[in-house]
Amino acid sequence: MKHLILIFASILGMTLPAVAQDATPEANEAPAAASESAGSQPDAAALASPARPPRPQAKSLDELLRVVREGFGRERLENRRREEEFKSRHEEQGRLLAEATAGVAALESRSDSLEAAFEANESELGELEETRTAKLGNLGELFGVVRQVAGDTAGNVEASLVNAQFPGRHEVLAELGQSRTLPSIEKLEKLWYALQHEMTESGRVVRFPATVVVVGGDRIEAEVTRAGVFTAISDGKFLTWIPESQKLSELARQPSGRHLAVARNFEAATTGAETLAIDPSRGAILRVLVQTPNAGEQVEQGGVIGYAIIALGVAAGLFGVFRIAQLSVVSRKVKAQRAREEPDESNPLGRVIGVYTRNQDVDAETLELKLDEAVLRETSKLERFAWMIQVVSVIAPLMGLLGTVTGMIRTFQVMTLFGTGDPKLMAGGISQALVTTVLGLSVAIPTVLLHTVVSGRSRRIIHVLEEQSAGIVAEHAEKTAPENPSV
Repeated sequence: MKHLILIFASILGMTLPAVAQDATPEANEAPAAASESAGSQPDAAALASPARPPRPQAKSLDELLRVVREGFGRERLENRRREEEFKSRHEEQGRLLAEATAGVAALESRSDSLEAAFEANESELGELEETRTAKLGNLGELFGVVRQVAGDTAGNVEASLVNAQFPGRHEVLAELGQSRTLPSIEKLEKLWYALQHEMTESGRVVRFPATVVVVGGDRIEAEVTRAGVFTAISDGKFLTWIPESQKLSELARQPSGRHLAVARNFEAATTGAETLAIDPSRGAILRVLVQTPNAGEQVEQGGVIGYAIIALGVAAGLFGVFRIAQLSVVSRKVKAQRAREEPDESNPLGRVIGVYTRNQDVDAETLELKLDEAVLRETSKLERFAWMIQVVSVIAPLMGLLGTVTGMIRTFQVMTLFGTGDPKLMAGGISQALVTTVLGLSVAIPTVLLHTVVSGRSRRIIHVLEEQSAGIVAEHAEKTAPENPSV
C-alpha cells in the first residue's frame, strides 16, 4: 500500500518525507534516488508549461490524501471553467468559421478569374509572339540588306577620291556593316547621307588643300584639283588615291606629255569649260597607262636587231636628206644656166655646154658622142649613192623579219621550259618579235619614199641635160649642114 501511494504521489509531482517507522531501506532509497534524479534534471513538462504555484508538501499519508483530494477538486474546477469558456466562445468560433468560409469562396472566385485571365493572356501572348516573329523576319531581311549596302558603300567610300577631302567617312559605314544588332534610325540616316554625299561629290569639280606624297616620299601640303571621283591633279601632275594609307600620292611615272598638257590647262582654268582626261575606273586605267612602255623602252625591247635597224634607218635618212638638198641646189643652178648663154662650170648643164663650146668645129656625130659622154658623166654624179637608200629600204624589213623569227624562237624556248601558265615569261620574246617587225617597216617605208624623191629629182636634172644636149646637137647639125642646091 505504501508503494502505491508513493507511485501516485510521484505522478502528482509531490515529494514525501521519509517515514522511519514504516519505510524499509529500499523504500527510503527509492525516494532519495528519485529526488536526486529530479534535482539533477529539470522536469520537461515544467519547462514546456507555464509556471504553476508551488504544490503543498505532504508530511504524512493523511495529509497526502488531503492534498490529493484538494488537487482533484481544483482540477475539476479548472476543467469546468475551461468548458464554460469554450462554450462561451462557440459563437465567436462560428463567426470566424463563417468568415473563413466566405474568404475561401472569395479567394476561389478570384482564383477562377485569375486563371481565366491567365489563359486569355497566354492566348494573346501566343498571337503577339507570332506577330513579333513575322515582323522580326522582315526586319531581319531589312537588316541584312542594310549591312550589305553599308559594307559595299564603306569599300567604295574608302577607295574614293572624295575621302581625300572628307576623311573618316568610311569608319561609320564599316561599323554599321559589321553590326550584329538592328540599326537605329540615326545610323540609317548616316548611311543615306553617305550615299547621297558620294553621288553629289561625283559630279563636282573642286579645289581643296590636302597632303600629297611626292615621288621622293616626302609629304607636302598642296592645292589639289578633283574632278568628281575620277581624276585628281596637283601642280600639273596626276595623283592617285591610296586607300591603305588614306593619302594622295603623286604617280611615280606620269602619262605622256599630251595628257600632262591637258592637266595643266585644266588646273589653270578658272571659268568656262576645259578638257581633262578622266579615269572612270578610279585609277586602274591610269596605273595601266603609265605602265605602257614609251618609245625608248619599246626600242629597247627590240634588242640588237632593233638598234641595227634604227642605225641603218638614221643613216639612210640623213644621206637621203643630204642628197635631196644637194640636188635642190643643183636643180636651181641648172635652171639659172638655162637662162644665160655663157656656160658655168659649177653645174652639170654648164659643163655640158662647155663641152659644146670647146668642140664647135667637129661634125655633128662627133659632137653628139662627146655630149653623150658628158651627160653620162654627170648622170653618174647625180645618181651617186642613191643605191644605198634603196638597199636600206630592202634590208630593213628583212632585218625586222629576222627579229620576228628570233623573238618567236625565244618565246617557244620559254614555253618549253616553263609552260604557258605565266604570259609574262613569254612577253619578252613576243615583244622583240613585234617591235623588230614594226621597226623594219617603219624604216623601210620612209626610205622607199626617200629613194623615190632622190631618184626623181636626179632624173629630172638628167632629163634636162639630155634635152639640152639633143638641142645642141640639132642646132650644130643645122649650122654645119651644106646648103640645098637650087632646082
